[in-house]
Amino acid sequence: MQIKLTSIFVDDQDKALKFYTDVLGFQKKHEFTAGKYKWLTVVSPEEPEGTQLVLELNENPAAKTFQQEIHRQGIPASNFFVADVQKEYARLKQHGVMFTKEPTKTTGSTIAVLGDTCGNLVQITHLDW
Repeated sequence: MQIKLTSIFVDDQDKALKFYTDVLGFQKKHEFTAGKYKWLTVVSPEEPEGTQLVLELNENPAAKTFQQEIHRQGIPASNFFVADVQKEYARLKQHGVMFTKEPTKTTGSTIAVLGDTCGNLVQITHLDW
């Protein structure tokens, strides 16, 4: 069994694509229409054949409620690993990214949490072990 796709709900797919590619540095993998919706995925340039992140429109009321509630509670919708949290934090700040948690040492890792402009909090993590 393998994980090939994972999803994050977004309030605007075009805005999400711009943020996840232009700011975070992912690459668009697939984009095609699926009825009135769009199938849109991005991948890490470090693993272009790796797991795809589906930028899924939050049209389903349950999805929208889930997205809003975990954001309200301060829970990241996704977690991306980086080589250096402080360096990535500085780079993203230069792009105007808003952080809800600055780089913080935790047990076994360093983390920071940012807003993705599409209704989500995203955690960046470096494992210290």
